[in-house]
Amino acid sequence: MADDLTPRDVIDVSAPEPTPAETSAIPQAELNRITDDLIAAFKTVYDPEIPVDIYELGLIYKVDIDDDRKVDIVMTLTAPGCPVAGDMPGWIETAARTVDGVDDVEVQLTFDPPWDPSRMSDEARLALNML
Repeated sequence: MADDLTPRDVIDVSAPEPTPAETSAIPQAELNRITDDLIAAFKTVYDPEIPVDIYELGLIYKVDIDDDRKVDIVMTLTAPGCPVAGDMPGWIETAARTVDGVDDVEVQLTFDPPWDPSRMSDEARLALNML
């Protein structure tokens, strides 16, 4: 799984058109709206030690929305010993559940690959004076 993850690839709406067997039962316009709303929801969750939201930090590795409107999220933390390691996945789940059209959410925490600053957006780097 670690090999197919690239920084900032949360939900790739620019991917090539799927074949008929890969199309979702959810209309594309609805998937786009859910995607935008999920990103907005992720941006409301902050690492308490860093003044940047978890999306811009690059802590969200993968998001899948299935035909039953279940959202599976793979995320990481800036470090395995993060003091909020037991809480942050719940914060992400709670945020994702606020999105209209999402029926269920499951968050998986991973450290493979480990997070590093290259996963941060330019916005996060600017906020942390790292540009």
